[in-house]
Parts: sequence; structure tokens; C-alpha cells
Amino acid sequence: MAPVSNLVEIRNLQFSYGERAILSDLRMDFPRGKVIAVMGGSGSGKTTILRLIGGQLHPQAGHVSVDGELIDTLDTKNLYRVRRRMGMLFQHGALFTDLSVYDNVAFPLREHTKLPESLIRDLVLMKLNAVGLRNAASLKPSEISGGMARRVALARTIALDPQLIMYDEPFAGLDPISMGVTANLIRKLNDALGSTSILVSHDVHESFSIADYVYFLSRGKIVAHGTPAEMMKSDDPYVKQFVNAETDGPVPFHYPGRSLAEDLGVEAAQ
Repeated sequence: MAPVSNLVEIRNLQFSYGERAILSDLRMDFPRGKVIAVMGGSGSGKTTILRLIGGQLHPQAGHVSVDGELIDTLDTKNLYRVRRRMGMLFQHGALFTDLSVYDNVAFPLREHTKLPESLIRDLVLMKLNAVGLRNAASLKPSEISGGMARRVALARTIALDPQLIMYDEPFAGLDPISMGVTANLIRKLNDALGSTSILVSHDVHESFSIADYVYFLSRGKIVAHGTPAEMMKSDDPYVKQFVNAETDGPVPFHYPGRSLAEDLGVEAAQ
């Protein structure tokens, strides 16, 4: 059977934490070989989407499929089988601080394969070479910069040559040079591996420079989507506010709820 064109599909998805709705009637496509950015303000549900794709969370309605398999219907054994084809770059890297750079990258290979240590060594050095840090293999995470640590985490993410790579705020806390290096690596590694990459980020410039397609979320719904060029020209008020970092727009400064006058018991001026 020929593979479907979309590696990941989300259809009519609803998700809530208790009575608090997070995602509503979501429909998204993530084509094979592409870098797709998922953008939106804090609390819009971006990271929740990654957790649903990885099977950490289950939707109340709708479904998530990865390579034609419905994630929320898989038992533990089959979920782990699908997860083996996924790579996840956590926000701030999440390296094991007591392990060397080498052992951090070797960890998934030792955990999920029965390869001999000599072959693991070659693979680890190749992955570290791909991110420019082969000569830092013996160092601990505390001995390298934040930008380098993010690159080590990226090398660990691609250790098993995943079909799907998910990035949760990969540019957070990086200086401009490190942001550019990381963005360039995300694009190059995606193309070299033939993977599908899902990029959750607030950073407009770096995300638009490498993404093939962009989804904008607001209050758990897709409010706009298209290529980066289309989003730059969009007249949608939310997209314009987000892309141009405008203070006034659909996203309010105050969290929705009662007015200050109501809380203080003061009658509003007529």
C-alpha cells in the first residue's frame, strides 16, 4: 500500500482539561518531507498538539493519525513502536546533566536498539558532526553554551533517524546567532533525513525563514494558515498583530473575565 501524502493528520479534534476547552474542532495536515510551523500566543494549545500527536494525551473527540495509524487507539506496545519513529526536541533541550554530550546522544540508541557499542560510537559521532559538535563529545552540558546544548539535544533527537521530528520552542533563550544556526540545522536535517518537522514557536522571523507552511492558533482554533509569504501579506487581524508584534488587536492585554469596576464594586461611569 502506497504511503499517504500526509505523515500526520488531525481531524475534528476536541481537547479539554476538565471543563476548560483547549482545542476545538481542529483540522491540520502535516505533509511528508515538509517543515510546518504551528504558531500562536501562550496558552493557545500549541504544545498540547505535540502531546496529542505523541500519545501523551487523548482527545475527547476527533482523532490524530501518524503514518495512517490512529494514535489514541494504540495499546502501549504499538504506541511505543510508533514513537520510535518520532523525535522530540524539548524546550530548553532537557539534556541529562550528569551525562556527557556523547552519552546524551547515545542514550536513545542504547535504549531502543541492540547495536554494538562500536556502531553506536560511529553513529553518535556522525550525529554530533552534523550539528558541528563532534569535538565536544567528552564535555558535560554545564561545560558548553546554551546554544551548543540545544544543538546536542538536536543531535539526540535525530539519533534514530525519525520520520517525524517535533520541536517545542527550539529558539527560546538563544542569542541571534544561535537562533540562526538552530533554524538552519532544523531545515537541513529535515531535508537530509526526508523527515516531517513540526515546529512550535513564537519566533516569527526564524520560523518563517525555514517553514513550508504555517498554522496560526488562537484560543484553541486555527485562525489562519498558509505559506510564510501568504501570512506576511495577510489582512487577518490576528495574524497582523502577531507578525508585527502589535499591542492592540484581537489578543487583549487583560485576561477575559469581570471588569475591574465589577471586582471593586464600583459603578461604571455613565
